[in-house]
Amino acid sequence: MEMALISSSLFQIELEKENKKGSFHSKILSKSINNSKKFITTMLIGNTISLVIYGIYMGKLFLNLFPKDFFDNSLWIIFIETVFSATIILIIGEFIPKLIFSVYSNELLSLLIIPTYVIYKIFYPITNSIICISNVFLKILGEQENDQKKIFDKEDLICFLSENIEKNAKEKEFIEVEIFHKALNFYEKKARECMVPRKEIVSYNLVISSIDRIRNLFTESGLSKIVIYKNNIDNIIGYIHYLELLKKPKNIESIIRSVELVYVTTPVKEIMDLLIKKKRSIAIVLDEYGGTAGMITIEDILEEFIGDIKDEHDENLLLDNKLNDYEFLFSARLEIDFINAKYNLNLPKSDKYETLGGLIVTYTGDIPKHGDKIVINRNFNIEIKKVSKNKIEEVFLKKNF
Repeated sequence: MEMALISSSLFQIELEKENKKGSFHSKILSKSINNSKKFITTMLIGNTISLVIYGIYMGKLFLNLFPKDFFDNSLWIIFIETVFSATIILIIGEFIPKLIFSVYSNELLSLLIIPTYVIYKIFYPITNSIICISNVFLKILGEQENDQKKIFDKEDLICFLSENIEKNAKEKEFIEVEIFHKALNFYEKKARECMVPRKEIVSYNLVISSIDRIRNLFTESGLSKIVIYKNNIDNIIGYIHYLELLKKPKNIESIIRSVELVYVTTPVKEIMDLLIKKKRSIAIVLDEYGGTAGMITIEDILEEFIGDIKDEHDENLLLDNKLNDYEFLFSARLEIDFINAKYNLNLPKSDKYETLGGLIVTYTGDIPKHGDKIVINRNFNIEIKKVSKNKIEEVFLKKNF
């Protein structure tokens, strides 16, 4: 029961309690969860008493099973009794019940909560005494008891949603739950996870730009905004929206809009709040040295929830080709989370990288050459199919089953 309480989904229990609100069973369950410290202490007391009784009767059993002459060597009988008793305890008293109660924690906690609560009431005075003694020791050691009650946390909710994703066969329901799942992790997202990398920013130099050149760049790229820098891309001064060109401006400077500056470690939630507050649509992401690391827009942030937002000007630049069940052609810019979610490949994840190219560079320590073959965790064979001077473009990936 101790294992059941630790392993159970508190969020699921709360939902079940709401469905059976007012019943005797739900009240008992609520009291046990709200007093989990006393509940677990009671289980430890009961476990200790059962082990003591078990030890006494196991000794008597050995006295009856073996002849009296056998007990001349007391060390030998102690050794045999210890091995035999410990084996039974570990298998029948620890491993098997804890395994069962961890797998079916919610069901068994709900089923056995009433008899357990009766035991809890019987040992209540002893439980309170032990907790008071432990609190005294905590005060002596300078620690404070944490009385904060936790009903459920984000991990419980994620687990509940994951179970629903597996149960829901309808695609629409799957998408809705998946969006909500992404929303739970939104506060942990950093700018580097959803920004447009420096190399992919469409920009223009203010020094050599003109109205006609900017107009042609808008036509060629199909974008609605173009970043403007002075001399080099580490000195971005703003951006131009294509609507400004319809006003027939006299010069470039008059139509440049300012951008917000954030860092690669800035939470995405803060960036979204900043852009909405300042009524901006673009933020430039800076690295630790103050150079331009990338760019992030409101659209990029929204894509973290609902996936890629494409319009008629967007091109499918990222190669995503499944050859068979275990061979793929991928763009190195594809995110590890996307590949794992779509193909269930279980590629290794880390805070050091977000993309397949980042994974390869992390393992090799350098940008590999065309035709190089890399083995990752003995599970994945990767061959570089296309590479430029400073980045990996396309790779062939084979999973070893």
